[in-house]
Amino acid sequence: MRDCHGRLRVRIGTVVVFLAFAAVQGCDSSEPRSDESAARNHEAPLRPAIEWAPRYYEAVRVDGPVQLDGLLDDAAWSAANWTEDFTDIEGPSRPVPFLRTRAKLMWSDHALWIGAELEEPHVWGTLTERDAVIYMDDDFEVFIDPDGDTHQYYELEINALGTEWDLLLVRPYRDGGPAINAWDIQGLRTAVHVDGSLNDPSDTDIGWSVEIAIPWEVLAQATSAPVPPRPGDRWKVNFSRVDWPVEIREGQTVRSEDPASGKVGPENNWVWSPQGLIAMHYPEMWGIVQFSDLAAGEAGDPPGETVAERAAWELRRVYYAQHEHRARTGRFADNPDELELEPAPAVPISWPPGVASTPHGFEAWLKLDDGRSMRIDHEGRVRVTP
Repeated sequence: MRDCHGRLRVRIGTVVVFLAFAAVQGCDSSEPRSDESAARNHEAPLRPAIEWAPRYYEAVRVDGPVQLDGLLDDAAWSAANWTEDFTDIEGPSRPVPFLRTRAKLMWSDHALWIGAELEEPHVWGTLTERDAVIYMDDDFEVFIDPDGDTHQYYELEINALGTEWDLLLVRPYRDGGPAINAWDIQGLRTAVHVDGSLNDPSDTDIGWSVEIAIPWEVLAQATSAPVPPRPGDRWKVNFSRVDWPVEIREGQTVRSEDPASGKVGPENNWVWSPQGLIAMHYPEMWGIVQFSDLAAGEAGDPPGETVAERAAWELRRVYYAQHEHRARTGRFADNPDELELEPAPAVPISWPPGVASTPHGFEAWLKLDDGRSMRIDHEGRVRVTP
């Protein structure tokens, strides 16, 4: 459902932290069920409604100074490639976004650099307190999972006022969360530039841009991946933009109400790599960023998928199937035949996977072409073992 309920399903772990959220949003907090409550009640996670087809990006190195002003007009930025234009979070079945959004990435010895450009005829923002629920304004969001295990990943949101909200997710909400709101990106540097006016509905703006530098020391806190990354390393990353329908009321830009429900919204959720459902916290659907030792301006074509990434997706299908089996039967399967899995993928991995279960969990595994094993458990964590 594309309304505040859909957003609640995505964000409910954060709503638990901010108990007043449902009242602010205008939603009945008793509906619908959240990913977190579904995990407690053994409901199967929803499957994405699109095929796994992440977008890819090659991030180049920058060695010289970058002026942090939100403009993205430094020589380094001008030489870095743009991502594809953002698409609807649900994928190609939904309308193409009517406002353009795109992003860039670079990396240096000290930080991961992210820039974004958001087309917007009426730039507005209201939230000024750090760690407020920033997506209640129009915002730009960053999601980073360095080791790709879909656990212990980072989230950052920023609005046109430059107000920030940073979170550490122990697990996705569907797997019980929680979100650690007290976690901060120490040394975070951001800047916003508004091409037009801010909170002035009497004119028409071009949009706003944001520039972000995240220190490597922070990104190393909750990952097994090498940080800073090595050339050739690949991280799971996605970007999201929340765009609310607005109207002018008493000279102020405010979120519009849906006439049918009397509630604000629904908002647009536009992303770099489509998720297949209204849920950013499905890290398996995020895009792939490969770090290159090429200088800015020398990047080639984006890289494609690896055997390990395809294998992780095949195990993710086992995860979905196991939870669906448990929702039907009350137990996890201990034989892959019970799961009615699709035929073996056309990649060099062992298939069908091995499966073992207990009354409260399961593990599934397969062999990669290099002899290592890849495993997934009932909480959705993916890991590679010798």
